[in-house]
Amino acid sequence: MLNTIKQVFHSPKFLVGFFLFVAVLLTCLIYPLIVTDDPLAMIGNGNFYKPGTYVNQEDVVYASGNMMNVQRDPTAALEGTLTQTNIDDMRTWFKKCTDIAPEEIDSADLATLVGYWRQNYDAEKTKAAKFTSAKRKAYDRINKTIKQAFTNASLEVYRKNSDGELEEVKTVNGKTYVNTKDVTTRTFILGTDNFGRDVLTELVAATKTSLSIGLIAGLIATAIGLFLGLLSGYVGGTPDNVIMFITNLFTVIPSFIILILISYSVGNAARGVTLVAVIIGITAWPWTTRSVRSQVISLRNRDHVNLSKLSGHSMLRIIFTDVLPYIASYVVMALILQISSGILAEAQLSMLGLGPATTKNATLGLMMNWATQYAAHLNGSWWAYFPVILMIAVISFSLNLMNTGLDQVFNPQLRD
Repeated sequence: MLNTIKQVFHSPKFLVGFFLFVAVLLTCLIYPLIVTDDPLAMIGNGNFYKPGTYVNQEDVVYASGNMMNVQRDPTAALEGTLTQTNIDDMRTWFKKCTDIAPEEIDSADLATLVGYWRQNYDAEKTKAAKFTSAKRKAYDRINKTIKQAFTNASLEVYRKNSDGELEEVKTVNGKTYVNTKDVTTRTFILGTDNFGRDVLTELVAATKTSLSIGLIAGLIATAIGLFLGLLSGYVGGTPDNVIMFITNLFTVIPSFIILILISYSVGNAARGVTLVAVIIGITAWPWTTRSVRSQVISLRNRDHVNLSKLSGHSMLRIIFTDVLPYIASYVVMALILQISSGILAEAQLSMLGLGPATTKNATLGLMMNWATQYAAHLNGSWWAYFPVILMIAVISFSLNLMNTGLDQVFNPQLRD
């Protein structure tokens, strides 16, 4: 036994897959101890806040500031001020009023465009180009906005007093800085989702739930497949024919279709995390049954099995002492694949809207479903779906790599 374990942990593929999977498990266990917030707590009111650290604006206004002679980048401020329409209008102005090559204007970034604008803009050129009055006023507003960004004009902050009159609170400018320790901040490493929830915290909780679904589904599918495979392969005869008829029937009909029909018939209200795992498990056993049966058939006429029969041992004892130990490694590999298949099946079901119907738990499939429904892939909110895809890929890759490593250890024909 110890020698077998040593062989397993000397397999490079198994080790890589094992450490990847352990890293995922440790993250799911340790992260909730550090971040104790509710994974589904709606922190933000808007959709898809991009990753970064967010500072409370009210705190910043009322916090004591310090004047620092720090060079500012006005272009960064203009990114949130100039709209895409403004930028397109600027490009149109350059093409009509300057000699700059059109292809250079089309490929220029915002910083370059602003630099060209400050060097070339002239209201007289705008009149000469015969723009409409509305368009000339629009260009004047753009020019004013850019000028303000490059000045140190002060911003006066007012609030209403008890008499309803405005009174000045303070004056700030571009060189006034506050210490972030004096204001409320929140860091979202992976941003927020469509409901304003921290994606990283939600991802860790979803991974934990999906792993539990895969484990439950894998254990159920492996247990059913092992039981039917042992019974069919060892007993043979009529039981074998009946079991194989049912197995072939389930094999002919795609298991995912059966999974969809059962999930739909259960109903949205009753479809919880555990029930979805059970449904996946009871539809994923056929290929395990067929594989175990073929292994048992090759073992049932071995000398040590025949010796046990002649010794008068019961069928159960023969199966558990003379057959099962020889296919134990195969059963472990089947379990690993079933866990991986269970996680992928849940993701597929949830993408179709047939996954767990819950507001208390997140799964990797549900996160993908939410991101798709709110068009995260269309509005550039990659952080809402890409980390989920990456996590599913890492889990599946690690489990399949572990399975391949085990197969190389226990199957001499695959060894180098």
